[in-house]
Amino acid sequence: MYKVNEVFETIQGEGSFTGAPAIFIRLQGCPVGCSWCDTKHTWEIKPELKQSLGDIVIKTAETEHWAAVTPADLLQLFVAKGYQAKHVVITGGEPCMFDLNPLCEALHNAGYSTQIETSGTFDIKAPAQTWVTVSPKVNMAGGYKVLQSALDRANEIKHPVAMQKHIDELLQLLQHTDTAAKLIYLQPISQQQRATELAIAMCKQHNWRLSVQVHKYIGIS
Repeated sequence: MYKVNEVFETIQGEGSFTGAPAIFIRLQGCPVGCSWCDTKHTWEIKPELKQSLGDIVIKTAETEHWAAVTPADLLQLFVAKGYQAKHVVITGGEPCMFDLNPLCEALHNAGYSTQIETSGTFDIKAPAQTWVTVSPKVNMAGGYKVLQSALDRANEIKHPVAMQKHIDELLQLLQHTDTAAKLIYLQPISQQQRATELAIAMCKQHNWRLSVQVHKYIGIS
């Protein structure tokens, strides 16, 4: 059973799958405590806020409500909703609090590709063919460390930046990581001009890539 905060179909706005139609599964629960988090409603798992999956998918606002569902429940929902996307993004919250092998394997068997978006602070339990996006969260309030195993497993590392110290943190993280087969993205925090200018300059300097959260610029979920 997975604790699901919301399920919706949209366009992926970040990283290497930018522009691709995608079904997002947002899981409930995250102890990392990022100060700029834009999904703080997913942090706590409150038993009294448990609902049915049917109630979750018709939410019209961000809430802390969640549903306990199986992979089969989600696949049935995709059909019922008429979703056409074949790429599924599992996010949160912190999705790697859960063993994602059963969910990803069920999705693969049904013809979907999968992607996980994680802070890198929990062991990643997912099949080899799942695309893993690690957005490393360093020195956050929850006190969790970014795991070297998560950096090693990542297909792309997408680092949020606002100031030079965030670049320094990323360079420190990458010291012991083989990046030859990985994509490295910088993502300006909250679309700040200063952060964007810094990210562009550092992408040029280090031959990294820029992720600008396209969905926020065009006003979609």
